[in-house]
Amino acid sequence: MGGNVNRFERTRQDHSLETAEDYVELIDRLIQEKGEARAVELAGRLGVSPVTVGKTVKRLVREGFVTSEPYRSIFLTVKGKKLAEESERRHVTVLEFLVALGVPPKTAEVDAEGIEHHVSKQTLQAMRDFLARQTR
Repeated sequence: MGGNVNRFERTRQDHSLETAEDYVELIDRLIQEKGEARAVELAGRLGVSPVTVGKTVKRLVREGFVTSEPYRSIFLTVKGKKLAEESERRHVTVLEFLVALGVPPKTAEVDAEGIEHHVSKQTLQAMRDFLARQTR
């Protein structure tokens, strides 16, 4: 029974990190596109309520990924920028791998969004190795 508790705890931690990664990736993208990231834009793009965004942003501030003040833009910290870049690299690798396997690009994009958060370092490296062999 103890093994299940650890597994469920890991699942909760994975989902918490997945949410953080989704938010910092989107914040980074919005800053690149528009020069700023605002809670209302995050809510619209993520399909969640502004209240949910507010709670999540507060958590991300506590965890050191973003800075924010009420009714102001949200900015990534160095730690948040690093997480966004790592998440984006994983996403691109998974997406390119799926496309190389013959998955249609639109389907690969949707699937990569879920897989990127749960792929192990070993599997990700195997995907990169596979892609490198394909380009030779």
